[in-house]
Amino acid sequence: MSNDSLKLYRAKRNFAVTPEPAEGGTTRGGSLAFVIQKHWASRLHYDFRLELDGTMKSWAVPKGPSYDPHDKRMAVQVEDHPVAYNQFEGVIPEGQYGAGKVVIWDEGTWTPLEDAHEGYRDGMLKFELHGHKMHGRWALIRIKGRGEKQVPWLLIKEKDAFVRPAAEFSLVDEMPDSVVPLRSRAASTARAPARKSRGKPSADIPGDIPGEKAALPLKLQPQLAALVDKVPANAAEWSYELKFDGYRLLARVEGKAVQLFTRNGHDWTHKLAHLVGAIQALKLDSGWLDGEIVVLDDKGVPDFQALQNAFDSSRTAGIVYYLFDAPFLNGRDLRKEPLETRRTILHELLARPPAALRFSESFDARPQDLLASACRMGLEGLIGKRRDAPYVMRRADTWIKLKCARRQEFVIAGYTDPQGTRSGFGSLLLAVHDEQGKLNYAGNVGTGFDEKTLLGLKKRLDALAARKSPLSGPTELDRTAHWVEPGLLAEVSFGEWTRTGRIRHAVFHGLRADKPAKAIVRERPKEAPSMAARPLGPSMPKVTHPERVIDASTGLTKLDLVRFYGLVAPLLLVHLKARPVSLVRAPAGVQGELFFQKHLEGRMPGVKPLDQALDPAHPAYLEVPNAQAVLSAAQMNVVEFHTWNAVKSAIDKPDRMTFDLDPGEGVTWKSMQKAAHLVRVLLKELGLVSFVKTSGGKGLHVVVPLKKQHDWETVKSFSQAIVQHLARTIPQLFVARSGPKNRVGKIFPDYLRNGFGATTAAAWSARARPGLGVSIPLTWDEVDEVRGGAQWSIANVHERLDRGNDPWKGYAPQGLGKAMKLLDFTG
Repeated sequence: MSNDSLKLYRAKRNFAVTPEPAEGGTTRGGSLAFVIQKHWASRLHYDFRLELDGTMKSWAVPKGPSYDPHDKRMAVQVEDHPVAYNQFEGVIPEGQYGAGKVVIWDEGTWTPLEDAHEGYRDGMLKFELHGHKMHGRWALIRIKGRGEKQVPWLLIKEKDAFVRPAAEFSLVDEMPDSVVPLRSRAASTARAPARKSRGKPSADIPGDIPGEKAALPLKLQPQLAALVDKVPANAAEWSYELKFDGYRLLARVEGKAVQLFTRNGHDWTHKLAHLVGAIQALKLDSGWLDGEIVVLDDKGVPDFQALQNAFDSSRTAGIVYYLFDAPFLNGRDLRKEPLETRRTILHELLARPPAALRFSESFDARPQDLLASACRMGLEGLIGKRRDAPYVMRRADTWIKLKCARRQEFVIAGYTDPQGTRSGFGSLLLAVHDEQGKLNYAGNVGTGFDEKTLLGLKKRLDALAARKSPLSGPTELDRTAHWVEPGLLAEVSFGEWTRTGRIRHAVFHGLRADKPAKAIVRERPKEAPSMAARPLGPSMPKVTHPERVIDASTGLTKLDLVRFYGLVAPLLLVHLKARPVSLVRAPAGVQGELFFQKHLEGRMPGVKPLDQALDPAHPAYLEVPNAQAVLSAAQMNVVEFHTWNAVKSAIDKPDRMTFDLDPGEGVTWKSMQKAAHLVRVLLKELGLVSFVKTSGGKGLHVVVPLKKQHDWETVKSFSQAIVQHLARTIPQLFVARSGPKNRVGKIFPDYLRNGFGATTAAAWSARARPGLGVSIPLTWDEVDEVRGGAQWSIANVHERLDRGNDPWKGYAPQGLGKAMKLLDFTG
């Protein structure tokens, strides 16, 4: 590494203060590393770094990357960083260059598509990324600056299978978190002392993996995928892998004893000695691994015929084992764990795999695009799996098959004679079983054979010769057919099924030996699994009129609002949980007419009516219990979420007291900050701990958590007494009466929010006013640093997500008895 290349980097930093590395770091062997760090400095941005010539070439990307080629993201070139910086995640202290929090948002390797040095020098660098979030082809293009100190570039997505329109998908919004937890298990294992297990070294997986302790079963039935007709509606709940054109294989591991079984339970250990050795090299204590074996052609595409030939010739050393699941591992039954958990552990196990073992990668692109790319490459299709699904030992719709062409196995019932110069046979007569177990004719296949296959297969057919047809009925080829015992299976692709149950345009791909003939039936695609009854989670629903501007002052759209709520839903739900919620809707935007909604009207999936018995005098109030409800409300133009000061299980006893510091005309923000501290001081003198948040508008909210002891009237009257005390004690700042005329130059700590049925905007709710500010929890130490009640909006809320609800740690119910006595409150 050149000392000069890091001279500027070191000159900007005091390494006695900052935890950033001064130099060092190792490369990934022959691979070039990339990292993207999410950096909350003076402004949130993304630091994009590519390894080249022993350092990390670096760019600051303010908006982060986009999978839409139309989004040309500004990327400002900054000083080179050491390779060791790839591992930096932490906080750069105040007063240091780039002060703020840094997380590793994505990491992986990159491959130049052209000469990297020439492209970097000429300002046209094209490359491919292989990360957790970043995939496919990208370009960095240097542009002409306008006298800036730092050179401007553009980061642009190249057109490929990973392209996603910005209106459908925002990478930085929908994948906001650090990727370090994906490797944290492996890191913790490396730090932990080696386990003592029969004197053998441990595999590179965590010693405290989840799941129940369980003895390793002798047999395991694999989970099978259901064939479906289309991609499920909610793609975010699914992950997609390539459908390999091979044989399913399960590996049972107990110490050095490794057994390999087909999906039908046949032991193939003796056929695949090189895979046994590869699995032994993983040094597992015990486990069951699930995957598929293939032979790859010179383009890296699975070749089923080559796999068949490998077994026929007993030359199996070129067979590769792609692993995609781990139902049992090191004494733990992982079948009840979510798919993502099992695959994370398996990915760590295969961090440095032997050459014959591969991890079956999943892809984040749109499944429709993935399927199209798979078909263009000549692959069989995709396998989709629900991310939260357990492993079940049967066929289930939590695993689905999406095929490029119609393709399945058929029982060979007979053959015809060859014509002309052809050897062996003319065509194979194919069949499938019906529901009664009868073998029905399904047509014939005469293409897809080479000379070697024709002659080899003819010998096997002769050995199975039968005197009569095994079929349940006659065929049009009965007079010329030669019948065989129904034991051989043919893998065949075809165009369609006819109304008479025959296949058209059939092509032979090979024989199968991993399934019983009795299991072969006509595969009929099911309707894709419905997501309607499942929680949506914090992912995007279909947004109608996404381009509609909801705030003319900023140009923010309905899509921006829905994405915002998808981002903050987990934080917002903490404050909505089990409470009656009122909604503020803005169908014409925040400058138009607003509608305050307390009861369920129209369709909002996930939003539920509460028991009307809570308030018999009114229709049922609303509850927003999950992320699906939050997002469906946003899709229906809801901007604000307001909550009661009580939960549904104790609706007559408030569990908090709220003061909305409402400034009158002429009140400065400095006065607002002073007022909030004074309210806190009084509450503290009364023995009450309070919490603070921005209102998302002009003010601040002070919240006091309560034990559910007093009724609404008592709590409201006591809060009024507190405000009256403030107004008497500091009349130059506080007023105890509402109304604009009473508040000129003063602040009204609105205690009316503490009455039955009154509501306050929840933390993490947006506000239906120009700018679309957001109510954000603060620590009391932060109050003097905040520049206004709407400092954070739906446009810059990313800058606050790392703090989340942490400022309200210690939020706990407290009694009012002592405070009432100190204030001489009699009720």
